[in-house]
Amino acid sequence: MTDAYPLHPQTREFLDRPCRMLIGGKWTVSEQGQTMALLNPATATHLIDVPRGTPADIDHAVRQARRAFDDSSWSRMRPRERQNLLLKLADLLERDAEVLAELECLNNGKSAQMARAVDVQLCIDFFRYMAGWATKITGTTVNPSLPLMPDAQFHGYIAREPVGVVGAIVAWNFPLLLACWKIGPALATGCTVVLKPADETPLTALKLGELIQEAGYPDGVFNVVTGIGAEVGAALSAHPDIDKVTFTGSTPVGKLIGKAALDSMTRITLELGGKSPTIVLEDMDPMEAAVGAANAIFFNQGQVCCAGSRLYVQRRHFDRVMADICSIANGMKMGNGLDASVDMGPLISAKQQARVQGYIDMGRELGATIACGGTSSGPGYFVRPTLITDVDQKCPLVQEEIFGPVLVAQPFDDIEDAIRLANDSPFGLGASIWSNNLSQVHRMIPRIRAGSVWVNCHTALDPALPFGGYKMSGIGREMGEAALEYYTETKSVLIKV
Repeated sequence: MTDAYPLHPQTREFLDRPCRMLIGGKWTVSEQGQTMALLNPATATHLIDVPRGTPADIDHAVRQARRAFDDSSWSRMRPRERQNLLLKLADLLERDAEVLAELECLNNGKSAQMARAVDVQLCIDFFRYMAGWATKITGTTVNPSLPLMPDAQFHGYIAREPVGVVGAIVAWNFPLLLACWKIGPALATGCTVVLKPADETPLTALKLGELIQEAGYPDGVFNVVTGIGAEVGAALSAHPDIDKVTFTGSTPVGKLIGKAALDSMTRITLELGGKSPTIVLEDMDPMEAAVGAANAIFFNQGQVCCAGSRLYVQRRHFDRVMADICSIANGMKMGNGLDASVDMGPLISAKQQARVQGYIDMGRELGATIACGGTSSGPGYFVRPTLITDVDQKCPLVQEEIFGPVLVAQPFDDIEDAIRLANDSPFGLGASIWSNNLSQVHRMIPRIRAGSVWVNCHTALDPALPFGGYKMSGIGREMGEAALEYYTETKSVLIKV
């Protein structure tokens, strides 16, 4: 499986022992004792078995999280102590960064080198950022008027309190990073967590559970239940004793989770799909634009919710930019993510490979031009980086999320045309503008319907910047101070003096 690529001894040790779920501080098998097999996407071979949890396991985990929230040392912990635990957890992630990166590579297929530099490092930075907020969650005082009681005196204040037990469900494209985005604000505000990792990629979530225990968090504060989304994910989102559900994944699944949570009036945050436009203005250097557009779509094999999957280039440079992107794509080396020389790894699964290839084949059938790429290979789940031109704006390749290394490109004539095309999508997660004309850029930014707008970069993330989308791309925000709002409740207090 990995003989050609030596693993860190701790990675090997993790893979050689039985996987267990973390519930109430104990490592346990599923209630029915069932397991499910994980495959290595680079080789399509067996990697490890993990527990196949059940709704009963979810109920057990929620009860443990509720107990920890309502009556444990965690519920009485001071903000400074929560801050210090998060800082210690960040240090442990930094210590075990290589192991986490290798597990992410083996389980997801992405480059281990990239996982270390991007995924794991962003987790470390984010925990340290959120640690600072633990001591800075404040309320406000008000001077009430109450005109019906003019002679009485009142003291009023507004407090922020932890929302309670959080059910977190994450996608498979950034398994560790997405989990940390949800765990960070939950732990900073004093909530407890039941995490359901993606069916395909639970390994770094389980390793994170080990580190959370090592950091000294009380039992039940953090729980991990592995299993099938339609079984345990559905049970978690519909559980009546969950106070908040936070989900990252596809828009169709997000809608199901939102509807299930509504029955219990559970608070929700949904970070969903995208079809993000990359807009290149004519003043931009064509090669720089091509490099930026290629990175925007081919990073992480195109399995990025805000990937720049729609490219609009002002007509003057269209042919040149297309040629440069094809040159970049054709030069990309594909292979096992444990190989540091590889530029692109496999997709997550045979199902995803077939889905992506199906969209490419649809483009051929509709008469689009496959400028480069367009093929799949094995034994892993590989799809060549692909550029498609001569597509209509209403074509499914332009309107639907493909979630793979497939870029569709169209020329435009003027700025009004570019803005119209960029906004002509059910999604609104991200967008990028490539230009050195900042006056023009500043006029465009307010008119683009997206939660993030990058200029001369794409998918550039910082812990202090909120992340989330407009329209079908979701509800709420991850990261930044804004995330704290979704992990707290507002309480108004009025005291007659």
